[in-house]
Amino acid sequence: MAGYEYVSPEQLAGFDKYKYSALDTNPLSLYVMHPFWNTVVKVFPTWLAPNLITFSGFLLVVFNFLLMAYFDPDFYASAPGHKHVPDWVWIVVGILNFTAYTLDGVDGKQARRTNSSTPLGELFDHGLDSWSCVYFVVTVYSIFGRGSSGVSVFVLYLLLWVVLFSFILSHWEKYNTGILFLPWGYDISQVVVRYA
Repeated sequence: MAGYEYVSPEQLAGFDKYKYSALDTNPLSLYVMHPFWNTVVKVFPTWLAPNLITFSGFLLVVFNFLLMAYFDPDFYASAPGHKHVPDWVWIVVGILNFTAYTLDGVDGKQARRTNSSTPLGELFDHGLDSWSCVYFVVTVYSIFGRGSSGVSVFVLYLLLWVVLFSFILSHWEKYNTGILFLPWGYDISQVVVRYA
């Protein structure tokens, strides 16, 4: 494979000029979540690596997925006449999901706070976020379930594609404009899921 370049010299030079730029216009984010995250980030010691915060949040999302896969492997938790998931599981999943969401909101703030923000850190964060899209949607599917009163597996499949496509479009837009326009759906969906 010698002689092949995966990243051109022009692309490598872009890393030196890179600066994180995002625009969040969601009122829930601006007036509730960002002030909350600004408070939470002060709890973390400055030696704590932002990528560790990112990875910890991702592991919580994966744990939630595994927990729900164990207790509701067929997505019938909400269907009448089927074994229901114990109440404590829903409480644990809710708490861990909120914690993962908080860690995802804090990791970039920690990077900027410690002056350790890098393009690679953003790639790591958003790469794990893209995987979290799948785990999160599949975990939430247990709330709605399937069966006569639930949502079909085909609709789950479509929802996964809508979420992933939205994620890809946001990052494609950032690639072309230099600004990541954060979608409103992410923060609003977190609140809606808690009260579903």
